[in-house]
Amino acid sequence: MELEQIRCFVAVAEELHFGRAAQKLGILPASFGRHIRMLEESLGAALFNRTTRSVSLTEEGALLLEEVKPILARLDSVAEKFRAAGRKSTPLLRIGAIDSAAAGLVPMLLHDFREIAPHAVTQLVEDKSIRLIPKLLAGRLDIALIRPRDGLSRSLVIRPLFHETAVVAVASTNHLASKAEITIADLRDEPLIVPERRSRPHSHDLTMTLFSELEVRPRIAQVADEKQTIVNLVAAGIGSAIVPRWTSKLAVQGVTFVPLADRAGTRLEKLPLAVAWMKAVRDPTRDLLLDLLENNIKRYSELA
Repeated sequence: MELEQIRCFVAVAEELHFGRAAQKLGILPASFGRHIRMLEESLGAALFNRTTRSVSLTEEGALLLEEVKPILARLDSVAEKFRAAGRKSTPLLRIGAIDSAAAGLVPMLLHDFREIAPHAVTQLVEDKSIRLIPKLLAGRLDIALIRPRDGLSRSLVIRPLFHETAVVAVASTNHLASKAEITIADLRDEPLIVPERRSRPHSHDLTMTLFSELEVRPRIAQVADEKQTIVNLVAAGIGSAIVPRWTSKLAVQGVTFVPLADRAGTRLEKLPLAVAWMKAVRDPTRDLLLDLLENNIKRYSELA
């Protein structure tokens, strides 16, 4: 039995719903189901009764839950003691951030943090929200800047920060590159590059919703995942893309970033950014960073 398999099992046993349990741990459903199947195969027993309408524990599942929950709680407690001891000797703050926050907010935030905590060591992990959340829950991160969504683990504190401004990345040779701002109507006939919804639901849904509000269908030319890849595809003339303004810091040659406005000319702030951390974990270094964020939220948001 592997620890990740046990965590998945306990999550299903508590939620009695595979989808909610996968969301709780921030794991893709396919990977989540594989963990459960591997656990059942290794034990040679079915742990859940599954129907199209409900999930319940088998007798073996109930027995396993009774055995592993105290062990899991003890492991988490021991891990936290070691982390706390390490923080006492050398303050280390492990920060997770989605790519746009890593490019825009984090450099400013860490510059300010050095002023108030010059001896603290920070470690930055850049990844998608769907991958940062499990790392946070497993104790491999102390704090994370993520796109918030419903159904996150109740073990986490989620504090909304602000909305990032949306801009349009267009090839510098595109006729739209010379405009002061772009509306969705301007993009009606433009080929678009959008992220995959499973890995970047907020960015994907932003494009779809904006077009839906205008009652037109976007002309999707390419689906891509990473922001750097999307911007490079824009530079290659494959299409345009709606991205957070901080993406412009990638500074790819041949790409122009133009503000996106609604029909009334108001610039759109549609991409939510939140900070998350473990509710039960005490960390004075992390709390210093949280206080810094809270005290400077207006200044940071004006640059987003």
